[in-house]
Amino acid sequence: MKVLLILASVFLNSSAQVLMKKGMAQAESMSISQMLANMSFFIRNGWILGAVGAYGLSFILWLGVLAKSPVSFAFPFLSIGYVLVALAGHFLFGEHISTVQIIGFAAICMGVVLISRN
Repeated sequence: MKVLLILASVFLNSSAQVLMKKGMAQAESMSISQMLANMSFFIRNGWILGAVGAYGLSFILWLGVLAKSPVSFAFPFLSIGYVLVALAGHFLFGEHISTVQIIGFAAICMGVVLISRN
């Protein structure tokens, strides 16, 4: 059960990243100062609001994880988020994944498996 709670939190956190990327695609031509001056852009952007919601749920779940699990066990699972976000970037946004990245993803996953078995 602890691992499912951890993975749900990681999935929501990763989803928030993807939602932010999608939302910010609409602001590609805006400078940082323009974004800061136009905060209503963020308030009206459904993708960004979805990201905030996903982060909020992830945070609440993570608090539950920390209440029930040693941080040395739970925290390494967050690295799965790197893999999830990269795969989402590839399949949803057409971002390139290199062979070296694939090897790195495999190493991350193997590390999480090894830590979770301890």
